[in-house]
Amino acid sequence: MVVVLAELDAGRTPDRATLRDAVRTLLGDLAGRAPGRAVEVRVPPYGAVQCCAGPRHTRGTPPNVVEMAPVTWIRLATGRMPWSEAVEQGLVQTSGNRSDISAYLPISPY
Repeated sequence: MVVVLAELDAGRTPDRATLRDAVRTLLGDLAGRAPGRAVEVRVPPYGAVQCCAGPRHTRGTPPNVVEMAPVTWIRLATGRMPWSEAVEQGLVQTSGNRSDISAYLPISPY
């Protein structure tokens, strides 16, 4: 995680494997912090988790989806970018009335 953040802070893109591992770690942390299956958070191509309390989704496209690029996810999850800024800039795509996950961010103070 430290390597990814150092690369991002220096204005560089981390290597693919390191970025993938950081994304997956933070998605797992989100699922642990916000247990449930009402919202699907997608960070293609590296991962997705279902989280947050509420009606459980079982088939097809979930009604509550949050999707973003890996670098955006890392910045949001570590507090380097506020949720509102990411949404305003169009860096996060959301659908459904439960898709605001800002209450669970940042996940980690890395």
